[in-house]
Amino acid sequence: MHSKSSRKPVILVTNDDGINAKGIKALAEMAKQFGRVVVVAPDEGNSGMSHAITIKHPLRLKKHNWGDDIEAYSVNGTPVDCVKLAINQVFKHKPDMLLSGINHGSNSSVSVFYSGTMAAAIEGCLYDIPSIGFSLLDYMSDADFSGAIKFGKQIIQNVLDNGIRNGVCLNVNVPAIPKDEIKGIKICRQNMGTWREEFDKRTDPRGTDYFWLTGYFQNDEPQAIDTDEYALSNGYVSIVPVSIDLTDKIEHARLSGLFNNLDFSTKQSADKKQH
Repeated sequence: MHSKSSRKPVILVTNDDGINAKGIKALAEMAKQFGRVVVVAPDEGNSGMSHAITIKHPLRLKKHNWGDDIEAYSVNGTPVDCVKLAINQVFKHKPDMLLSGINHGSNSSVSVFYSGTMAAAIEGCLYDIPSIGFSLLDYMSDADFSGAIKFGKQIIQNVLDNGIRNGVCLNVNVPAIPKDEIKGIKICRQNMGTWREEFDKRTDPRGTDYFWLTGYFQNDEPQAIDTDEYALSNGYVSIVPVSIDLTDKIEHARLSGLFNNLDFSTKQSADKKQH
């Protein structure tokens, strides 16, 4: 168990690629420079699980030997399960920071809705823990994380020094180019786009059809220069502040104007007279 009385920040590290992924080991090593690191991650890959939680079977926490300077556990559940179980069972007090990743593959644009990496960061955000999700645009298991580490250090230090507003976490994506070719960091908005799903239909040896999900991303605003997709395609690390409040303020105001002007009492009286 851990206490926030330690001089160094306590940092929870998790991911969705599983505890054996190269990305989480790179992130944990990077986080060691800033505080005491505790890893709680899924025991296997959970990509695309979004904010799913486990309710149909018990969760099990297994301790791993990552050396004396990193405490590590795996959980037979989702990334959000890992965050919840860590906060409830591993820590005596909630950690000072949550880092999720480094994901093998992009979580830019609308991928944030499907991402287990970002779901873990958003879950931390719900507990008012400064939370950051890191992703590298390289799906290879042996990806080069040096660029993500170089700029990740700057981002972590900035958050430790200046904080993040409650209710907001950071979605960080790093282009898969040599670290010396990365031009810098851009604060962006989420690119609007859609995944065009396609299903590869096949037939098993028993004659039963089955399907593999495939598809491609369609950028709905390719000319926009303030989005994460634009930043990444032009050699920048993108940071999108993600809010857990999904209320659309503009539509809220418009609907309020429409519905607040309706006289429901008059309408109800008229309905009663008709009957």
